[in-house]
Amino acid sequence: MFKTARAMFSQSRPPKSKFSTDQIPDLTGRVVIVTGGNVGVGKETVKALLEHNAKVYMGSRSKNKAEAAIKELKETTGKEAIFLELDLGSLASVQKAAEEFLSKENELHQLYLNAGVMTPPIELLTADGYDLQFGTNVIGHFLFTKLLLPALLAGKQSSPDKHARVIATSSSAAYFSTINYDTLRDGPARKKKGTQQLYAQSKFGNAVFARELARRYGSEGIIAMSCNPGNLKTDLQRHLSPIQKGAINALLYPASYGALTQLWGGTMPETLQYNGEVCLSFNLSRSQSIADSCSLPFSS
Repeated sequence: MFKTARAMFSQSRPPKSKFSTDQIPDLTGRVVIVTGGNVGVGKETVKALLEHNAKVYMGSRSKNKAEAAIKELKETTGKEAIFLELDLGSLASVQKAAEEFLSKENELHQLYLNAGVMTPPIELLTADGYDLQFGTNVIGHFLFTKLLLPALLAGKQSSPDKHARVIATSSSAAYFSTINYDTLRDGPARKKKGTQQLYAQSKFGNAVFARELARRYGSEGIIAMSCNPGNLKTDLQRHLSPIQKGAINALLYPASYGALTQLWGGTMPETLQYNGEVCLSFNLSRSQSIADSCSLPFSS
């Protein structure tokens, strides 16, 4: 417990990052998807990738919000992201988005599983009846990745380092949960767990999924990592009460800081040696502590 508390504190108040977006290599020819790319950390991630010449698909539920973000980013970077309609809370939408992408691209070099929802009202479920947080944060991303595996495996062939990357956004909240499968659909166990613990469970699921993906496909050239982007000022806090927002405001950093962690994992050559591990906030260190002893089913 002491080690966990110390790890969380160090990740909440980290020193200045040793990594900046200026260190990202040229990404000409690389095809990338960023889910939740129209706001917050996702938008900052898309911005950095465009600045380094990647072809970026912005996965988003809202076409209007995505188009506004794409316009703003084009004015900033001179490059234009591509809208990919994606609602991770609907497996039909996930299927459609994957089919749409695969109809346009044969290769995928980097996949950022960045989108997420945090502590929504307990009564909210996905279109398929799953807990909204686990369904959106984990199950939707799981299916999306599974459907895109052929493109990822093809993408590694044309990557300079012969690897494709999958980076899943986790959280320090993952330290406080494992997975209770009785809570994934609605019922007494789910309601008893509560929305904050359901969030922690989903973030643990992100770390475990990345680790299992690395275990199964690492030998085939897929690098999968999860990351804790840190405590950030983003739209993720939209479901918090004013009191909760006020209490944590002093601990929050700009969204651009959080983007550094997943950009480091997705673009830098040295991260090949950390397949399956957890990148901690602002690229402080790497850790296997969250997902070492657990796994999720992942059918090839």
